[in-house]
Amino acid sequence: MSATAGAAEGQRGPASRLGLQPGQVVQELGWDEDADDALRAAIEVVTGTTLVDEEYEDVVDVVMLWWRDADGDLVDALVDALTTLASGGVIWLLTPKAGRPGHVEPAEIGEAAPTAGLSATSSVAAAPEWSGTRLVAPKIHRR
Repeated sequence: MSATAGAAEGQRGPASRLGLQPGQVVQELGWDEDADDALRAAIEVVTGTTLVDEEYEDVVDVVMLWWRDADGDLVDALVDALTTLASGGVIWLLTPKAGRPGHVEPAEIGEAAPTAGLSATSSVAAAPEWSGTRLVAPKIHRR
């Protein structure tokens, strides 16, 4: 299979639902053994870059935050995720789907996002066991 065919296949896969583009730097936070490896691999195919972790010290275009109900304070995690995010960047909050261990209630996300200075713009089925909520910082209106 050619690299072009692989990229086209990745575009039709789960990473395409996240709106990722070639060349974007994606930081992965909250990884654990339950994270979806197929989604992670698809993201790398679509972006053409390897995922970076919490040790990365430069600016990133997208943060992928794997989050489970018992992981702690969601507001703190979202604020921490903003530290390396570029202006106009996106946080994808990935949580276990309803009925799965570690499921996070949508109301919790709805309360935590604005407290962290974010707005939820859409939700997707990111992977068989994971939902994704797209979070962005509101645009500042200038005169």
